[in-house]
Order: sequence, then C-alpha cells, then structure tokens
Amino acid sequence: MPVIKILPHAEYCPSGTEISAPAGTSICEALLDNGIKIEHACDMSCACTTCHVIVREGLASLNEAEEEEEDLLDRAWGLEPQSRLSCQAILAQTDVTVEIPKYTINHAKENH
Repeated sequence: MPVIKILPHAEYCPSGTEISAPAGTSICEALLDNGIKIEHACDMSCACTTCHVIVREGLASLNEAEEEEEDLLDRAWGLEPQSRLSCQAILAQTDVTVEIPKYTINHAKENH
C-alpha cells in the first residue's frame, strides 16, 4: 500500500504526517479518510480548485492529468509544475509526498 507523506500545513496538518491508502484511491479520498479535512467544494467532481496539492515526490507514478483538470489548475493559487487536483490524482504503488498550499480559490459555481 503506498504511503502519502503530507508536509506540514498550519490548518490541516500542523506537524505533517504519513498515511497509507490503497492503490486506486485519489489523494483527496486518502486525506479525508485519514482525518485530514482538505477542502473539496465540488465534492470531488473536478469542478473547482480547492483540493489543489503540490506533489513534491512521486508525481510520475500518478495517473496523467486530463485536460479538464489542467484547465482548472491554470486558475489555482500557487500553481507549480507539480500541481494536481487531489480529487483527480490517483495513487499507484509508489509513495508520494504532497504539500497542501497555504491558500485556495473556490471556483465552484452555484446554480442561482
């Protein structure tokens, strides 16, 4: 089972931590299942950027980002080449290290 190392984040994980999750699980699901309450305003439907993470190690082991995800990431705060939406980044058998950015931007739109 791959290990996800989460770098320290003042709000979500002040000391940083390591968690395990089965291959085939999204990083977002793994974080939530382990009590790390990362924002996910669109309920993991690839419609916002609140679950944006930066994959510091193991990026190549994740599934390839699709065009829809890449278009949304263009609007994410603190975008880096290793950025992914954690709801779309699916774990393989390789360990990964992720950083949750300090800020997020919510692009989810309500139907009013």
